[in-house]
Amino acid sequence: MTRVLFMSLVSFLIAINQASLINRCDLARVLRKEDLDGFEGYSLNDWLCLAFVESRFNISKVNENADGSFDYGIFQINSHYWCNDYRSHSENICHADCQDILSPNLLSAISCAKRIVSGAGGMKNWVAWRLHCAGRPLSYWMTGCFLG
Repeated sequence: MTRVLFMSLVSFLIAINQASLINRCDLARVLRKEDLDGFEGYSLNDWLCLAFVESRFNISKVNENADGSFDYGIFQINSHYWCNDYRSHSENICHADCQDILSPNLLSAISCAKRIVSGAGGMKNWVAWRLHCAGRPLSYWMTGCFLG
């Protein structure tokens, strides 16, 4: 019994360690530094809401879709259209390696997200943003964040 509990605890700690979570306010600072506040008409609140509903602020999140494509990183950027994961056909519109989208510095993820938002549909390209962020009051996402 003790051995089972110990193995469960070890597995839990490994799972926590593999998730690269970023604090909401730290993310806001990075997004502001990379000129996303007001980019294509979207506020930092929109970007924070998007990151939360897509990945719960998990930089390293990878999700497999029913069509065999994968979504990568904090914005869950899809491998079929936007980045190349070398597993299946990709249009690779962002000219990015999907593994780079998972980088803790977020530069590749931000660059690709800017490209997505600059195209037709803007943030509406993300279903979760349409369902949970679009047309809703979002000012609470910046509550307590001092960007200095």
